[in-house]
Amino acid sequence: MRVKISGLRLGINEPKSKLRSLAAAKLKLAEDKISDLTIKKESIDARRKEISFVYTVEVTVLDYHFTLPEDNQVAVVQEERSRVLKKGNQVLNYPPVVVGAGPAGLFAALTLAEYGYAPVLLERGKDVDARTEDVKNFWKRGIIDRQSNVQFGEGGAGTFSDGKLTTRIKDPRVDIVLKQLIAAGAPPEIAYQYKPHLGTDRLKGIVKKIRQKIIALGGRVQFQSQVTDLLLEDKRVVGVVVNGEKELAADVVVLAIGHSARDTYTMLSEKMDMAHKPFAIGVRIEHPQQLIDRVQYGTYAGHPRLGPADYHLTYRDRATGRSAYTFCMCPGGYVVAGASEPETVVTNGMSESGRDSGIANSAVVVTVDERDFPSDHILAGVEFQRKWERAAFELGGDNYSAPCQRVEDFLADRVGSISDIVTPTYRPGVTPANLNQCLPREVAAVLGRALQAFDRKIPGFAGKDIPLTGVETRTSAPVRLLRDKDTQALNIQGLYPAGEGAGYAGGIVSAAVDGIRVAENIIRKYSPDKIS
Repeated sequence: MRVKISGLRLGINEPKSKLRSLAAAKLKLAEDKISDLTIKKESIDARRKEISFVYTVEVTVLDYHFTLPEDNQVAVVQEERSRVLKKGNQVLNYPPVVVGAGPAGLFAALTLAEYGYAPVLLERGKDVDARTEDVKNFWKRGIIDRQSNVQFGEGGAGTFSDGKLTTRIKDPRVDIVLKQLIAAGAPPEIAYQYKPHLGTDRLKGIVKKIRQKIIALGGRVQFQSQVTDLLLEDKRVVGVVVNGEKELAADVVVLAIGHSARDTYTMLSEKMDMAHKPFAIGVRIEHPQQLIDRVQYGTYAGHPRLGPADYHLTYRDRATGRSAYTFCMCPGGYVVAGASEPETVVTNGMSESGRDSGIANSAVVVTVDERDFPSDHILAGVEFQRKWERAAFELGGDNYSAPCQRVEDFLADRVGSISDIVTPTYRPGVTPANLNQCLPREVAAVLGRALQAFDRKIPGFAGKDIPLTGVETRTSAPVRLLRDKDTQALNIQGLYPAGEGAGYAGGIVSAAVDGIRVAENIIRKYSPDKIS
């Protein structure tokens, strides 16, 4: 019998090997009557004076006379239902085309390849190794490549991030994503850690292995292959145009384009149903990691089992009804340039797997929507983002340096000087400036009140020497590509919007899950038997 046990608690200095005796005691059995202990979930409880780890485990009970104790933390594990999909019968004459090699596109293509659909994965950017060199060149010399940067290329925007795998969605596909990541080289602990992360250094190798697996299963991957047009007949997909010249026939196209594919949005706005979508903009804030560790962990700060602490803060502004919150918090990370267009400045957060920079950074952003946009055009949100990114570029000195300001000076609406307590980590560099000049007035006002509210929750959060760097605009897609319950575009047969760029995900795992979901719907509908 397989049994699940939750609520097992270990002190911070107690080894995981003690879980076996705790599990046996919970089941009122001798230790030799249980085997195959597997950790299913690990979380940290820092609410008490003594920090502890709380576990959920599964064990196999070897006692045939065992009776389940009356305890709501103990339950029999139900057998998992087979997830083998029954293929559909509609004829596919050509391999499915997947547009974009971010998490949604990679996992859509991988799922299709596993079922024998031989997908063609088209990525406008370069492979992850070449892309890394282009990103380094931008950060060091301010030379931007519009097709190969922090937003575009193998792995998508998530590759140059903290590699967080946390998600709020409850979906069995989450386990599939984690298992595939582990098979591609991720640490096995991500399957049960409360807030797992990979880091940019690990992600680069992982996405490469997923690509290699797609190819080994019969798929094709083509880099520097931007889809510049859709070919339609009678409101159905018949193919795509690549790089403005080559036509590729297709009965099915998955659009996993990412949230920064603005030129693709423009092309799609003339062909498919889309809607405005709220998002958020703001700045990046940086603190000494030790400050965050002390606030979160007290005297246990720096303990080797804890690692660098994180936080998530929210604020509701009564005066405007807007929300402010921290986003994409990167313990022990860096603030980096995330622009994908010339003469714009976009900030982003990144960390390596070790999270050892000594600096914590996070976006602090405020919600915006149609009331803020310059018009009612479907791409008005894109123009809104672009306006403030260009303002930040000019404010930073027209050379891709970012405008930077201490919290004290931001609240006082003056330029001030750069912090000499926390050195801003933004690459390529920063320029002292007044960030109020590259944010909408109401957003800046709400941001100021939020910073002061957050300081009451984390003392020192809005300290006078804490730097802010702007602007953060790519929090999520500014539009939604509308689709039906089967994830097919509302007005175009065979077109499947997916992931964060389509407006249906928010992070690596949720985007990957959405890619799998879309692929499953294609599999259930179409047969690969006649693919040429």
